[in-house]
This record gives sequence, C-alpha cells and structure tokens, in this order.
Amino acid sequence: MILLWLILILLAAGLLSWLTARWSHSLPRWITLLAVSLDLILGLMLWNRHTDLLTSSAVGGWFEQASWDWIPEFGIRFQLALDGLSLILVILTLFLGIIAVLASWTEIQEEVGFFHFNLNWILAGITSVFLAVDLFLFYFAWELMLIPMYFLIAMWGHERRVYAAIKFFIFTQLSGLLMLLAILGLYFAHHANTGVYTFSYSDLLGTALDPGLARWLMLGFFIAFAVKLPMFPFHTWLPDAHTEAPTAGSVILAGLLLKTGGYGLLRFVLPLFPEASREFAPIAMALAVTGILYGAVMAFAQTDFKRLVAYSSVSHLGFVLLGVFSWNEWALQGALMQMVCHGVSTGGLFFVAGALQHRMHTRELGRMGGLWSTIPVMSGAGLFFIMASLGLPGLGNFVAEFLVLIGAFRVDVTLASLATVGILVGTIYGLKLMQQAFHGPNVHDWKLRDLSFREIVLVAMMAVALIWLGLYPQPVLDAFVPAMRGLQQASALERTL
Repeated sequence: MILLWLILILLAAGLLSWLTARWSHSLPRWITLLAVSLDLILGLMLWNRHTDLLTSSAVGGWFEQASWDWIPEFGIRFQLALDGLSLILVILTLFLGIIAVLASWTEIQEEVGFFHFNLNWILAGITSVFLAVDLFLFYFAWELMLIPMYFLIAMWGHERRVYAAIKFFIFTQLSGLLMLLAILGLYFAHHANTGVYTFSYSDLLGTALDPGLARWLMLGFFIAFAVKLPMFPFHTWLPDAHTEAPTAGSVILAGLLLKTGGYGLLRFVLPLFPEASREFAPIAMALAVTGILYGAVMAFAQTDFKRLVAYSSVSHLGFVLLGVFSWNEWALQGALMQMVCHGVSTGGLFFVAGALQHRMHTRELGRMGGLWSTIPVMSGAGLFFIMASLGLPGLGNFVAEFLVLIGAFRVDVTLASLATVGILVGTIYGLKLMQQAFHGPNVHDWKLRDLSFREIVLVAMMAVALIWLGLYPQPVLDAFVPAMRGLQQASALERTL
C-alpha cells in the first residue's frame, strides 16, 4: 500500500489545498509542503528498507509491488511497482517538489489554492509515471501531468503565457496520442500471439513482433518520449514554456517532466523493442549529438536569462539520449546521473532566474550587470549552479557527463568526440551568463533585496545534493545497477565496439 499512498497523499493534499484557500492563503502552502515532505520521508523509508537489494548484484526484480483489478474485461489493472530506477526518480520528484513549493512561497499571491492543487496533482502524475507498470495506467498518468501543467503556465505565467501553454499542450498531447496508438498496437499484437489481452509491462516484454510493425511501434513510443525529453528537432515548445512559466513551473518542467522522457526511453523503448532499437540507435545517437551542439549554440545566442537556461537543457539532455542508446553500463549510469543532476542544477538556475525576475521585473541580461555588489549571496548561488551545470569536477553533472562520454566512446568515437565540443561551448555560454548578469559595473544602479532565510535554505538543499552527487555518487549508481541489468537482460542488447 505504500506505493499507493505516495500518490494518494499528493492527490488529497491538492484537493485540501484548494478547499482551504477560502480561509487562508498560507494553509495551501503548508498543506502542500507537509504532504510532499511526508512522501519524501516514505520514499527514504523505502530506500532504507531495501538497502540490501539496492546494493546487491541481483539482476532486475521489483522491490515493492501493488496490483488491483481495474477494468478486467480489457486486461487493465491498477498495477504499481518499484525498483532502483523508479525509487531514485521518485525521490528526485519529491525533493524538487519541496523546492518548487518553497520557491513559490511568496511569488504566488492569486488563486493560491488552485495553484497548489495543480502543483500537487502534477507531482502525483509524475510519481505515477515512475511507478506504473500497466501501460494503460502509465498512459493515464502521462496525461495526468499535462492538464495541471497547462494551468500552471497559462494562469501564473508571464507575458506570453497563454501562447506558451497552448504550444506545450499541443506538442505533448499529439505525441502522447502517438504513444497511445503504439500501446494499442502492442496490446493487440500480444493478443494475436497469446490469445490474452493485457497491458502488463512484464507480460508485454518479449512479445514476438513483425520487424516492420516493431519499428513503427517503437517510433510511436520514441517520439512521445523524445518530445518530452526534449530531443532536437522536437524541442521547440520548451524555450517558450520555460520562459513564460512561473518559477515553480520551470523547476518542475526542467527537473521532473523532462525526466519522464528519459525514463520512458530506459523503461519501455529499448526493452520492448530491442531489435528495432538496435537498428535505430545510430540515428538516435546522431540526433542526440546534434541536440547537444545545437542547444549549446542557441543558448549562447540568447539574451533572456530563462531562455538561455532552457536551451542549455536541450543540450544537457542530449547526453541522456546519447547514453541510453549507447546501452552499456557506463553510459546508462551516466544517463541516469545526468537526469538526476540536471534536475537539481537547472532547477537551481531557474530558481535564481525567477528570484531575479521577481525583484527586477525583467529577464533581459542586457538590463543586468554588477549584481554581485548588491546581492552577493544570490550571485554566489548563481555562480555555483552555473558551474554545476557546466560539469565542474566535484559536482554531480561532471560525473554524469564523464560516464556518458566514456560509454559513448565505446560505441562511436566520432559522436563521443563531437559531444565533448558541446561541453566546451557550454563553458562559453555559462561564462557569458555569469559575466553579463552578475559581474562588471552596476550601470543600472540596481539596489535589490538579497536571498531571504527561506531562499537560502532552498539553495543550500540543492547545493548539498549536487556536492554529494559529485563526491560520492556510489549509492545512486549502486541502486541503479540491479534495475539496469534487468533492462539489459530484457532487451538482450549491449552495444560496444
């Protein structure tokens, strides 16, 4: 039942936040903070309960499972399961959920109850995506994330919020429909082979498919996850959504929603369609490297703080795609580490950007400069998260990108070498961001309020996480190993030279 409670607590907190807002604007904030914190404690309890399994050399297997009949005549079950991969991403979800609540504490002053209702339900949807092992339930959770995020952008976003929200909705909805068609295709193909209708992930693994059908079904899943990751050239919704979203929305988008795309690639695309994925891998890796370089160059060209960070996400998440389709142990561990560390570091950058916009009412780098003299603590936080995002040794992103490049080098030396160029360009746009926003003379004579105690606590939480992941990533890597080997065994695919 603990897996179900992880979801129900967030759903109930959302409803309670909405109802209590009529009496107090502070109640929804505290209810949401307590609910997400309680879920995080439950997640850490699960980690502690399964320490032996997380550090074992066993291959695959679920640590926790829950299953109930839902629509049995169609083979649909409410089926949840947890392994090391799911547990790591659930804990990331709840950790960044707390960050999002704290980041929006004073920023959101209108429709506070409805805002926290949407925030809780987004987190519930993301948690469900990481736990669902019935493909119909997975699709239901995938769509559950969409509507609350649309409202979060459209109602509490900035100048062009409605345009950005509609663009986000169209991209994710259309790609989600492609995934639904692919799920149904796999469902009927499995029935044709076995006479059994089921959406169960474990039952659908190893389904015998015609090679042509397998390619089309794989592409249906791949495009849905590539749009959410986002992968070049399906990324165009992201800069607008990030730029116009409120701070909490940007943190959740960058830190969590994009990670559902990487999770889908790991959990579904390669294990369900190993041969089709093997054929498609060179194309996927080439697109990953293109995204790494394109995102880095586009980030350098930006003059808007949030838009620059958004394009940097396109570049950094190209390493996830590269690592997944390299499909060897180092690359897969690097891909997971990149998902976790990018979520924290880029979430931190979006917090700094949002805090600046809240104080200055602008995101334009040309109107900044010399801010270190007036807000040294926030400027130091900005420097830390920029360095983390660029992969400074000693911080988590360095471990992630290093592992991906080593794994990719074993598969394709040329693509791995090109990917390193993206890191070099990333250094240039990171230094540009730091110089234009925080260094130099304060020509506009800004006099701003520095970080409050609440904001310092928020920054410290993310900074400690990145330092820990950089200096001692082994617990995360070890926790992923059994799940990783299970995925590799399911796909029977390890690509090397």
